[in-house]
Amino acid sequence: MFAQSRLAAVATALAVALPWPVAALADGEGDRPDSLITRSEGAIMGTRVTVSLWTDDEVRAAQASAAVFEEFRRIEALMTSWGDDSDVARINAAAGARPVRVDAEVLGLIAEAQEVARASGGAFDITVGAFRGLWKFDHDKDGTIPAAAEVEARRPLVRWQDVKVNRRRRTVKLRRAGMRVTLGGIAKGYAVDRAVAILRERGFVDFLLQAGGDLYVAGRRGDRRWRVGVRDPRGDSAASFAVTEVENQTFSTSGDYERSVIKDGVRYHHILDPATGRPATRSRSVTVMADDALTADAWSTALFVIGAERGLPMVEGMPGVEAVFVDADNQVKVSSGLFERLIVLRPPTPGL
Repeated sequence: MFAQSRLAAVATALAVALPWPVAALADGEGDRPDSLITRSEGAIMGTRVTVSLWTDDEVRAAQASAAVFEEFRRIEALMTSWGDDSDVARINAAAGARPVRVDAEVLGLIAEAQEVARASGGAFDITVGAFRGLWKFDHDKDGTIPAAAEVEARRPLVRWQDVKVNRRRRTVKLRRAGMRVTLGGIAKGYAVDRAVAILRERGFVDFLLQAGGDLYVAGRRGDRRWRVGVRDPRGDSAASFAVTEVENQTFSTSGDYERSVIKDGVRYHHILDPATGRPATRSRSVTVMADDALTADAWSTALFVIGAERGLPMVEGMPGVEAVFVDADNQVKVSSGLFERLIVLRPPTPGL
């Protein structure tokens, strides 16, 4: 963990944790708008989507925000594994039987997911969808924990290599009956990237876009730099234990605190380790900073499963990617490119 001397020095400079996300004062003035217009809608892709635009034009801001929400809903309809109508649902229904022709976006995203699976040694695996209905942390959350035998029975269905993508025919096939894919660990990042493109096409250069744990920061907040926080895994939902300045980059956090249940002194959560079929145990949270949200979203999940000991060396070999780990022992580990930029306000809160 960070040395106590460094924590003490930071505490002297910044006595209280700043809200997340917040802006820190920057040097110099800028000839820019002086208003922050925020629009937010919930229940999209299982989260709340918030658009904050630094502009004086309320009409354009409203139109742009509406376009962002519409894009999120379009992607949700295309890629959700809930319901029967999406491309993903059709892939799952045909598991073990036949390839399914899908939209080019779905095909591309599944191909991207397969690349992350390969690079992470299977720590990221969209076939963990096979555990749906067994681990209940989504709409079906009821606090129950499945029996070990039930988990073991489904574990053979989790194997990313058994997802067959045919780019020429634009088809996806799951090799065995009972397999299911879920794009929950990557689709939201893709939606953020698409929404960022929409905002830029409409002429916005200074904005903040947040969808749950995925956050993209563009430009500045007037004459200030945007400052984002790393959530304290065991603190209040608005509390950050560290902050850093970000411009034209994305932050994505995977944590064991959002969809979880504590039972008999054990925290169970929705981020499953594909190797065990059970909630991953090496991390409390992992925050990834990257140039695009798809990369940050997928790799925050993968690195959460992998843990800091093996994950940090991997991050050091990934150009443009940085990470902050809070490991299972509540120790903070930071990649070299972010270490000097991260301001630690206090140690993460202890607790189960």
